[in-house]
Amino acid sequence: MQNAALDRPEGKSLFFSAERESDMRFEDKVAIVTGAGRGIGYSIALRLANEGARLACVSRTEENAKKVSDEINALRADSANAYAVDVADHAAVQKVGARILDDFGRVDILVNNAGVTRDALAMRMSVEDWDSVINTNLRGAFSLVQAIIRTMTKQRSGRIINISSVI
Repeated sequence: MQNAALDRPEGKSLFFSAERESDMRFEDKVAIVTGAGRGIGYSIALRLANEGARLACVSRTEENAKKVSDEINALRADSANAYAVDVADHAAVQKVGARILDDFGRVDILVNNAGVTRDALAMRMSVEDWDSVINTNLRGAFSLVQAIIRTMTKQRSGRIINISSVI
C-alpha cells in the first residue's frame, strides 16, 4: 500500500532506513529538533538520525513527538526520546531543555523548526493571533537557545539552526 501524501510504500521512510549506507557524519552527536512531529521537522529528525545523531524529538503533542521517536528507535534502539512542550511557554521550554540535557548529557545541534501561521491582512489579524505567531515562532526559538546555550558554550561547540517558512 502506498502512502499517497509522501508517495512511498506504507511503513517506509524517505529519510530513515536500516539498509541505507550512510557516512554517519552525526554519530555521537545529540540533536534537538522542534516541530519534529510532522512536516519539515519530522523529515529533519529522521535524516539526522539516519546519519547517526541521537535525537530529542520535540513537538507540541506527546502523540506526535512519540510517533517520530518510536520510528527512529525501531530502526536504531535507544537513539531518540520524545518531549511534548508548547515552545511559546518559556518556563516549560526551560524545564524540557533541562530534561533533555539530563537525558543526553550534551547538545550538539539545535534545529528550531516549530512554527505556526495565522494568515491574515494586518488590518484583519487579531492581537491574539499576532501574539500566537510571535510567541511560537520567535520566542520559542529564543527560549530553546537560552535553555541550551550554556552547555554548548562549555562544550566549545554546537550548531543552532533557525528555520522559518511561508505558506
